[in-house]
Amino acid sequence: MKTRRLGNTDLELTCVGLGTWAIGGPWQFGWGPQDDSDSMASILEALESGINWIDTAPIYGCGHSESVVGKAIKEFRERPIVATKCALLWNEKREKVNCLKKDSIIAECEASLRRLDIDVIDLYQMHWPSPERDIEEAWDAMASLAQQGKVRYIGVSNFNVSQMERVAKIHGIASLQPSYSMLARDFEKEALPYCKENNIGVICYSPMKRGLLTGKFDAEKIASLADGDHRKTSPDFNEPQLSANLKFVERLKPIAQRSGITLAQLAVAWVIRDEAVTSAITGARKKGQISETVKAADIKLAPDDIDEIEDLLRQREIDLNL
Repeated sequence: MKTRRLGNTDLELTCVGLGTWAIGGPWQFGWGPQDDSDSMASILEALESGINWIDTAPIYGCGHSESVVGKAIKEFRERPIVATKCALLWNEKREKVNCLKKDSIIAECEASLRRLDIDVIDLYQMHWPSPERDIEEAWDAMASLAQQGKVRYIGVSNFNVSQMERVAKIHGIASLQPSYSMLARDFEKEALPYCKENNIGVICYSPMKRGLLTGKFDAEKIASLADGDHRKTSPDFNEPQLSANLKFVERLKPIAQRSGITLAQLAVAWVIRDEAVTSAITGARKKGQISETVKAADIKLAPDDIDEIEDLLRQREIDLNL
C-alpha cells in the first residue's frame, strides 16, 4: 500500500489509517453499542490488509478504545504505528471534560501507555485546543514527554493557524489532525497552506463524514440509528442539511460507477488527492468494512472527476439555500 512521510518525522504512514472512535462503545459522543470481538476482528483485518497505523484516544469510550487497541496489536506479528491523544477527560456521566493542565497531560500519557500496553507512543496529539488559554501549558508538557522518550512525536488536532503558530514557538509540530471531507472543507482555506509551508503532516478524520458519503444511508436508516449514536443529533444527519447531503451522494454515484469504485473509496481518495495530506483515518466496527475502504489508498482520481465533484458541491450549496 502507498505510504507518505508524516511531515518532518521519520514516520511513513499508509495513506489510509484505522480510526477507533466508534469501537470505544457508549459515551457522550459514542456510536452506540459495540461488540469487542467485532472490534478486535476489524483491527486485525486492517493490519492484515496493509494498514500500518492506528489512531485512537482516551476519550473514545472513556479508555475502552485504547484498551481494545492494546489487546489487538498484541495479537499481530508486528506492532503498528500508534497515535493517540490527550486533553479530554470524562466525568461520572461519561461526558467529556476539557483539560490542558500540565499534571493532567502527564497523567493522561501514563494512563494511555498502560491501556495500550506499549513503551512509547509514536504520535501524541492535543485533541482539542480548549480551554485556549492553556494550550501553551499543555504543549510544553507534551514536549517534555517527547524529551523523556515517552512519546516520539507530538501533534495537534482541530487547531487553526493562529493556535499552531503559538505552540510552534515552544516545540515543532509533527502533524495536524483536522476534520476533512467533501462536506467539511474549512481546513483547505488556511490550515492546509500553512501545513504545506511548514512541512507539517496532515492526517484527516471523518473523510466519509461519519458514513454519510458511503451511500449506505437514507432518512429511514438514520432514523433507526441506535440510541446513544451521536449522529442522531448531528446537523449533517438532520434537516435542512440531510436532504441536500443525500441528493449530493446520489449525484456522486455515476462518478464512482464509471471509475469502478465504491462511494466510500471515492470519498477517501478525494481526501488524499493532495500529496500534502499524509493519510485519511477510516473507521471500522466489524470485519469486512475496512477491506473496502483500504483500497482507496491506491486510487488516483481523474482531473475531470475532481472537477465534476466541485460542480456537484456547488449544486449542494444551491440546494441548501432553496
